[in-house]
Amino acid sequence: MRIAVTGREGQVVQSLLDRASTAAVTVVAVGRPELDLADPANVLPALRAAEPDVIVSAAAYTAVDKAESEPALARAVNAEGAGAVAAAAAALGVPVVHLSTDYVFAGTKNGTYVESDPTGPLGVYGATKLAGEEAVAAATPDHAILRTAWVYSPFGANFVKTMLRVGETRDVVRVVHDQHGRPTSALDIADAVISVARNLAASRDPDLRGVFHLAASGEATWAEFAEAIFSSAAARGRKVPTVERITTAEYPTPARRPANSRLDGAKLGRQHGIVMPDWRTALEITLSRLLA
Repeated sequence: MRIAVTGREGQVVQSLLDRASTAAVTVVAVGRPELDLADPANVLPALRAAEPDVIVSAAAYTAVDKAESEPALARAVNAEGAGAVAAAAAALGVPVVHLSTDYVFAGTKNGTYVESDPTGPLGVYGATKLAGEEAVAAATPDHAILRTAWVYSPFGANFVKTMLRVGETRDVVRVVHDQHGRPTSALDIADAVISVARNLAASRDPDLRGVFHLAASGEATWAEFAEAIFSSAAARGRKVPTVERITTAEYPTPARRPANSRLDGAKLGRQHGIVMPDWRTALEITLSRLLA
C-alpha cells in the first residue's frame, strides 16, 4: 500500500515515515513547495504525482496561540486546505484519513467525549479544525476523520521535549493541573493511521468511515504528565526539577484551552479493531529514544 501524507516535518508525518518499513507500506511525504495548503490549486497535482492508494491529511496550522492573531491563514490551511486535500482524494478515487483535534470541543463535559457529542471550539485553532472536518466530509464520503490530543513524539517540538529541555536548567517548573487529557504518542497515532488506511482501502464498509477519536488510554493533567516525564528521566540518571502544580488562570495564554480533552476511543476499537495503549507505557517508549 502506498500512502501519501501531507506535510514533511510534522510529528505524525515523521512517525509515519518511521513506521513505514516495519508496517510494510510506502509513505510519501508531500509538502511545500509542491503542496501548500494555503494555495489549494497545487494540491491535486502534487497528490496525483504521489500515486497514492490512500491519502493522509496531516498537515495543518497548529500554532494554537498565534492563530488568534492569524485567523485568515489558519482557516486557509485548516479548513480550505483540508477540503482541497479531500477533494483531491475524491478526484483520484482514493480514501482520505484526516487528522483533527480535541480542540473542537469546549471541554466542559463531565467524562470522556464521544464522537456524537456537541462541538464548541473555544478559539480560532479549534474552530478552523472543525471547519476542516466539515470540508472533508463535504468533499468525499470516503473519509475517516481521526481526532487526537496532546500529541508528542521523538520528533519536532512537543511537550515532552520541552519539559526535558527546561528541566535541565530549572529547579522548579510550573505546570497547569486543571486541564485533563490523554497524552498520545505520534508513533501510536502512525500505527493507527496505517491500520485505518488499510481498512479503508480494503473495504467499502460505511462503518469504517466517519469521525473517530484516537487517543491513548488513561488520563492525566499536564502537571501529572510532566511528573511522569521527570520521574522516568530521573530513573535514567537525569537531573530533574520539582513540578509546581498551578491553575490555568495562573498561566494565561492568548487562546483558551479546553479543561477536559479526554477522548473516548471505543468507537475506533469497535469499527477498526484499534485499541490504543496506556499513555504511560507509550511515554516510556518515546523517552527511551529521547534519553538513549
